[in-house]
Amino acid sequence: MSVINIQEKFNLFSDQWSPKKIGELNGQQILLAKVKGEFVFHKHDHEDELFMVQKGILEIHLRDKIITINEGECYIVPQGVEHKPVAKEEVHILLFEPLSTKHTGDVVADITMETYEEI
Repeated sequence: MSVINIQEKFNLFSDQWSPKKIGELNGQQILLAKVKGEFVFHKHDHEDELFMVQKGILEIHLRDKIITINEGECYIVPQGVEHKPVAKEEVHILLFEPLSTKHTGDVVADITMETYEEI
């Protein structure tokens, strides 16, 4: 294993809402994504999901409130909680989630990905 430069990895892609795998750790996958606009409301019945903002401001819309995550901050969405990530401007995020986590959880949408490109 070698050192991973996160900024260099972000420079390798420009597509939105299309996470890229940069590693695995104890049954978890480490993903990078660039996001802008709204995702879909979804939930993961058996997995927590960590969002860490590297650049920009990400909102996590829950059914009863909005969580704002600033640059350098992270938030963990507990398993079973419906959420919808929203980015008014382009946001760069780092995600930690179990390998079994499905991209759009319990929802199938046009943006749903079955596998992630490894960079």
